[in-house]
This record gives sequence, C-alpha cells and structure tokens, in this order.
Amino acid sequence: MKAKVYFTREITPEKVVELYRRLGVELPGKVAVKVHSGEKGNQNFLRPEFWKPMVEEVKGTIVECNTAYGDASGGVRDHTEAHRKLMEEHGWTKYFDVDIMDAEGPDVIWPIPNGKVLKENHLGKNILNYDSMLVLAHFKGHPMGGYGGALKQLSIGCASRAGKALIHSAGKTDDRFETWKQHASSVEFPEAMADAAKSVVEHFQGKIAFINVMKNLSVDCDCCAVAEDPCMKDIGMLASLDPVAVDQACMDLILNSDDPGREHFMERVNSRNGIHTIEAAAELGYGTREYELTEI
Repeated sequence: MKAKVYFTREITPEKVVELYRRLGVELPGKVAVKVHSGEKGNQNFLRPEFWKPMVEEVKGTIVECNTAYGDASGGVRDHTEAHRKLMEEHGWTKYFDVDIMDAEGPDVIWPIPNGKVLKENHLGKNILNYDSMLVLAHFKGHPMGGYGGALKQLSIGCASRAGKALIHSAGKTDDRFETWKQHASSVEFPEAMADAAKSVVEHFQGKIAFINVMKNLSVDCDCCAVAEDPCMKDIGMLASLDPVAVDQACMDLILNSDDPGREHFMERVNSRNGIHTIEAAAELGYGTREYELTEI
C-alpha cells in the first residue's frame, strides 16, 4: 500500500501548519518536537521563528540530544551546558520549552529485534516523558550519512551521546572517543541508522508525524560549524506519517530536478551510500518507498 505524502512548493511557516493539518492526525498528550538546533557557526539551519507556528499548533516541546563529536570539529553541542547556551543564542529558548533529552543519565535502552546491525538503541531518557512526536527535518546533504532527513532525525537525532557512538561504530562501542577509530562501513552505518530509527517509530507507533523542508540545500549538514553554501534552489516542503516515504519523495524530487547543482548534491549522497538508509528502513518494515504525492 502506497504511503500518502503531501507536497507544497511554498516554504512559509504558515504552510508548514497547513501541511501538518492535511495529515489528518492529532498528536496526543505531551508532544516532543524534534528539530536540528544548528551547530555554532552554521548558516543553513532553519531558525526557530520559521518553526514557531507549527510548534505552537501542537503545543510542543523542542527536544534535542548532545552530539558525539567535540571541539575538534568546531562543534559545541557535545556538552549540555554549552549546548543549552547555544540553543539560547540561536533563539530556541526565547520561544519554546527546550529539553536536551540526555542532559542527565542514565540513558534509556530500547531493544531492536531483528536489527540489521544494532541489537539496541541508547536514547536520552527524557524521551519517555512524551506521548507523541513531531519530526521537523531540514532535508539536506550530510558529510557522513550522504543526506539528512526524517530518518536521520529519528536515529542520530534521538540517540544519546553513547547511542550516537553505537550507530557510528555499527554497535562496536558506546564510547564517543573510540567510535571514530572503529567507524562503520558505508553499508553498516546507514543500516545502523535505519535500525535506530525503527525503535523510535515503533515506540510512538501511530503517534508520530514527519515534515521535511527542502530549503538551503547544501551538501553539508546543520551539524557543520562551517557548512558549504546551498548548491541547489529551494524545492518545497513535504509531510507524511511514513518516514521512509517522505525521505524517498525528497530524494526523488532531487533526482528529477533540472537544477545545475543536482549532480553535486547527488555526488555527496551516492559517495556515502546515503540512499541505503532508505532501502534498509524499508526492508525493516516500518515504512515504504512507494508513495502517492499530493501537491497542495
């Protein structure tokens, strides 16, 4: 059965809310709103002002987790204190309640039965405080994963520092300083991301929704302190209840674009085997690559 994906070429805060309403879902209880808060120095991340009407629509709490990388990358989000300060600098705390879910341990550990690579996922324990989740993803490239969208927000995005280390090392270590010495292959890493995402989707089964914004289409992620400027024109926004379908639809819009920057963008995706994350997630059965695109 094909998943429903809604698409608009108009990129405005108000249109985000309209897209969400087309999904016909009302997220219950306390809503975790997963965003990318943007690394210090990054110029491409989507600002809190852009997301404000959508977060208010669901009365949500902004959630993030600390990163596994540290000062060597130019990043400051690997420690709670510095991460909180940056979220204040970027304006998140001005508008929203903000929860760094792994600010205090211990992590929550969810088993991943039949995972391709991982047997378990380690997440910030505060994820247990929420009844539902709205995943607001900035779709763009990524230095390690090839691309970042809904599946990356679910996996790396919700994982604690130890969880991120496990994903990056394909389950070999939860030590964030050791993980870079044992980094997963270009097959294992996307599969580990797909595994981790599965545990989050299944936890919030029927109480989770996804919006991808195809704006500021750089080959680099919002986690990069120094990111390459966008190489393609903005395309639009997509919403779905299926994380696999929404990422696949975004990828298809890139592939079918006549934008001169497409080849550069896809070189990043393909050189990191990025589409394998979507393939692996579909094989794990919590989403489908077959979808019906409705433009609004």
